[in-house]
Amino acid sequence: MRKRSENIRQRADYTQKYNVGNGRHGWLRLTPAYSVKVVEEIMGRYPDPVSVLDPFCGTGTTALCAINRGNSATTIDINPFLAWLASAKTAIYSSSTLAVTERAAIEAIYAVRSRGVAPAPCPPIHNIDRWWNANNLEHLCYLKAAISEASNHSEQVTDLLHVAFCRTLIKMSNARFNHQSMSLHHDEDIQLTLIDDVGSIFLEDVRYITDTAERNPVGHASVAHGDAIDLTSVVDKKFDAVITSPPYVNRMSYIRELRPYMYWLGYLSNGRDAGELDWNAIGGTWGIATSRLMEWSPCGNWWVPSELHSVVSDISTANDANGRLLANYVHKYFHDISHHIYNLRSALNSGAEVHYIIGNSSFYGILVPTEQFYAEILAQYGFTRTKVRTIRKRNSKRELFEFAVTAQWS
Repeated sequence: MRKRSENIRQRADYTQKYNVGNGRHGWLRLTPAYSVKVVEEIMGRYPDPVSVLDPFCGTGTTALCAINRGNSATTIDINPFLAWLASAKTAIYSSSTLAVTERAAIEAIYAVRSRGVAPAPCPPIHNIDRWWNANNLEHLCYLKAAISEASNHSEQVTDLLHVAFCRTLIKMSNARFNHQSMSLHHDEDIQLTLIDDVGSIFLEDVRYITDTAERNPVGHASVAHGDAIDLTSVVDKKFDAVITSPPYVNRMSYIRELRPYMYWLGYLSNGRDAGELDWNAIGGTWGIATSRLMEWSPCGNWWVPSELHSVVSDISTANDANGRLLANYVHKYFHDISHHIYNLRSALNSGAEVHYIIGNSSFYGILVPTEQFYAEILAQYGFTRTKVRTIRKRNSKRELFEFAVTAQWS
């Protein structure tokens, strides 16, 4: 009983930390609330409307903050699921669309309860029984099929129902969130209680989504699926400001964290595709990306700080089993970031400011001064007035912090 209560408390803490916030920021947030605060603080420095670029979209935090203040924003992400989610969060919704969404949700719930629709196939997630018990999984399969039947109205209605479905499916899962990344229960004593009324959970999530969607932003956002390294193939305009938070140098795979949503909504169909996507993303190391890292070597003339080579060398020799792997990971990360910053210049107006929110890292006790490396790369490629500001301490490790690295393009 104590473990079950602790599990419920952890879920409540997760909901408080990640899924509630200012309007649409809380739809399906995968980063803590402080990131919204940081972006809002930066946006407050621009009294007049500006064009904002976020080349690492995530869940659309920067774009949504920007357009809520009347700015224009463009954001891109290599992950098609995140690009879809950001598009849904930054869209303009009419009152009639929201009303149709709630009616469609009620129709879907009726179909689930009456079993008036054939269930959707289970998503091909490896060891899916660890994610959902058989009872909850059956309910979700019926709900997914019912949503497809009931949302045959417009793309916006379907998007809103699918965002709510993502909230529901994680609530019904065996996932827990008591540390940085998501994990699954291993102890049968703390598996979730069987849920027999998925409809009530789903309707609550739909109403949360439609209530917050009523507050439409005043600016306009453009969301694209693309690679932050190859910006010129994605954006065709110049911007006044870049506000972004790239993946941290910590081996946390966003593909791994997002896979339940991506499989259910059809953005992934097998583990190999997940690994390919992670390999192409900056900082990705999951699946086949891990084995490829062992053979990786730099290609191209992208500049990296001289100190990076000594850091990489120290990491490589610090651990016989994984030192080389992690050394290549760190090296490739800054190689890719350098490539990104080099190409970013062509998307900036003269005088544009860039703001990178980033954390440092530590491997085997060897500190990776990420903020210092970012500042040096920016200076190398012609940016001026480079500054590093400490935002906050990240976790229990005393050497880990989060920083804002800012600079100006001449």
